[in-house]
Formats: sequence, C-alpha cells, structure tokens
Amino acid sequence: MASKVYFWNLRTSMKMPYDKRIKKLIKRAGVFAAIASRELVAVKMHFGEAGTTGFIAPVRVAPILALIKKTGARPFLADTNTLYQGQRYEGVSHALVAARHGFDPNILGAPVVIADGINSGNAREIPSPGRHFETCSIAGDIADADVLVTLNHFKGHLLAGFGGALKNLAMGCATVKGKMQQHCGLGPNLVTKKCTGCGECVAACLHGALSLKKKKAAIDRERCVGCGACMHACAYGALMIDWKADTPLFLERMTEYAAAALAPHRKSAHMTFITQVSPGCDCEGHSDAPICPDIGVLVSDDPVAIDQAALDLVNQAPPSYPSALPKGLAVGDDKFRALYPDVDGCHALAYAEELGLGHRDYELVKS
Repeated sequence: MASKVYFWNLRTSMKMPYDKRIKKLIKRAGVFAAIASRELVAVKMHFGEAGTTGFIAPVRVAPILALIKKTGARPFLADTNTLYQGQRYEGVSHALVAARHGFDPNILGAPVVIADGINSGNAREIPSPGRHFETCSIAGDIADADVLVTLNHFKGHLLAGFGGALKNLAMGCATVKGKMQQHCGLGPNLVTKKCTGCGECVAACLHGALSLKKKKAAIDRERCVGCGACMHACAYGALMIDWKADTPLFLERMTEYAAAALAPHRKSAHMTFITQVSPGCDCEGHSDAPICPDIGVLVSDDPVAIDQAALDLVNQAPPSYPSALPKGLAVGDDKFRALYPDVDGCHALAYAEELGLGHRDYELVKS
C-alpha cells in the first residue's frame, strides 16, 4: 500500500506568498483535520544548536502554528535536552537558545517547552514494540500531549546517515536516558584524566553505580542503568557518551524509540523541509554548505513514507558544490552514502516498516 506524501516545490507569487502557500499544502494533505478544540498539540522541532543556521526558521513555523490554533487547539513548540554537553544540555540554557534563534511565544503565539524538564527528569516509560527494549524513556510533555506534529529539517547525520521524521521522533522525543539507550544501551565512558574527584557525579547517581576511588570516579557497570544523570552533573567532561555503537543496531534502537514516541498519540502529522540540506545535524553548532539545492516541503501522516520521499528527492537533485560531497557525483547517486559510506540509513526505514510505522512505498502528490 502506498502512502500519500504531499509536496510543494517552494514556488510562490504575490497572490500566494509563503504563509498562504504552506497553509494550502497542509489543508490539501488534511493532516490537521482531526485536531479538536482545546487539544494540546506538541509541535516537535529542533531549535538549532548555537552557531547553526539551517534549522527551520520561526517565520516558516508561524503560519503552521496559526493553522493549528484556528482549530481551537493549543500548540506548543517542543524539544528535549541533549546527551552531549552543549548549549541545549539542560532546560534553562536550551530555552534561551530557542529565544535567541527567534522562537518568541509573544510573536508565534505558542510557548517553547523543553519537554523532558530542566534536567531531563520528566519522563514516561512507553512500551517498545521491537526487540531491543521493553520500554522507552520518552519526554513527559510530549507523551502527555493530545496530538504530535513533527517539523523536520532534512539533512545528513553522522550515525543515522540522514535525519528526518523518524530521527526527530526517536532522538528528539527521548529523554537523556533514552538518548543514551539508543546510542549504546550502557553507561558513559569515564575519561579519568579529566576527573577532578569532586564527587558531584556520585551524588547525582541514584543507583549507587558511581564511587570515588583514589580521588577519581569509578563506575560499577552492574548497577549502571544508563540514565545520564552523572553526565549532567559533571562539569569537566569526565563522563562522556561512547558514540561508536554498531550502526545497524543503533538504527534499530532509534526506530523503536520513534515507535514509542508515536504510541501515545492517536493523532499525528509530519512536515519535512528539504531546505539548506546540510551534510551534518543541526546539533553540530554550524551549518556547512548545502549538498543540493532547496527542494521543497513535504506533508504526510506517514513518517516512513515522508522520509523515503525526502531521501529520494535529495538523491534525484543535482549535487551542489562547494560542499562536503566528494567530487564526481551524478544526479541519482546516494549523497548520504557518499558522505557516510559505512552507514545505511535505509535500514531504519526497513525496520520502521517492519514495526508497522508506515510504508516505504509512497505516492508523491504535487501541490
């Protein structure tokens, strides 16, 4: 069965500027039709790490929020804290970054909510449909919303190959504990030379997995549950995530988290902006030159189909130079495999289809 994915190629006119054009696309797709008055709508997006410019700009988000509000529903812009130590590592700094990037509730009419709380303690354990987890740790305010809408900036990713709706659902809706489970399922690595023996990590660990030995932290792997609290407590970078997970395993874990993020919601919709397609994630703190021209916007109720369509459109587009792409690529070549030859992002799409999240077969409906 082919899912419908609605596509707009970014063309506008004096009579149909961006705000009218994007509303027309959404209305034709019908993905907001079921949203009811007074429902809480989590609009999950990435506010961009400090230094990044490729995230979806607030001016593009505003008409989408206006259309949701027209139903009488109450949207809020949601994201979760990061596993790495950056500007979005805890809720206060994260909200300030969003504000600096223009996400002002007084202008957009919707507040920014860091959905897993200030220190990622606001969590819901959602049953996993897959083979790697019994439950998944999802941000409480996302799980508690009546409706989930994802706004996805399509781009490359070092570990996933590319990032779209599935990654936004999986990594983006997970708590710090959930992010750690996806990456390695174990506790952090200890960088002993950076440890000052301050004991903050020991105090933060609720499971007795950390202790001080010879004025250095030590980890009891039998007790560690991988919650990430110690990483938040360490100001010196002595407790770090091991990013070198087996790639297919990581992609399957990520996909199970996407399923768990969707599970509490009878209503969901997905919008993907294929613009400023950078080779790396918006978490990297910079936006490198795009690997292809701007293509358009996709809308669907199927997260698998919308990712497959975005991937196909990027690969069908001419490669852009200068960019991080290797020289000599032709139209139709897989740009993300060229960037990350050891990562097959389609493995996540296949597993998502296996879990019943959607279909890789799609009908592209041009609007």
